[in-house]
Amino acid sequence: MAKVYQYGNNVDTDVIIPARYLNAPDEKSLASHCMEDIDPDFAGSVEPGDIIVGGANFGCGSSREHAPLAIKSCGVRCVIAASFARIFYRNSINIGFPILECPEAVASIHAGDQVTVDFSTGIIKNETTGRTFQAAPFPAFINGIIESGGLLKSLKARGIAK
Repeated sequence: MAKVYQYGNNVDTDVIIPARYLNAPDEKSLASHCMEDIDPDFAGSVEPGDIIVGGANFGCGSSREHAPLAIKSCGVRCVIAASFARIFYRNSINIGFPILECPEAVASIHAGDQVTVDFSTGIIKNETTGRTFQAAPFPAFINGIIESGGLLKSLKARGIAK
């Protein structure tokens, strides 16, 4: 089970990782500033496996890959949102970070709830309330990218890239 951190609509990439930290020397440094302008305690309190639940248009704004990378580097297991900005969605998959769209789950899951996610089936269960939600599971090719740790690693494993 994972603890939920909840945010609203239109969480943009500048909130996820403020531009002043884009020159951070490594992923751990990025992670230490994740969400600090909207939730100053997030990076210090998030634990590996926790989940972010966001509203509509999560990850909007500039197309930086740093945003999903900062979240992933914090140890967050996935983001569940009502909808994602398309470039954030693609960047997340490209780095091997799972994200799920499920407006019904977002409407019923709250900060601090305990949630489990089965990526192979798309089932999201709020263990706190006992409610279950169905998100679309990843197609096999996207699941392969995520399980490989990202697009480049997936291509290398298949012998397509060096």
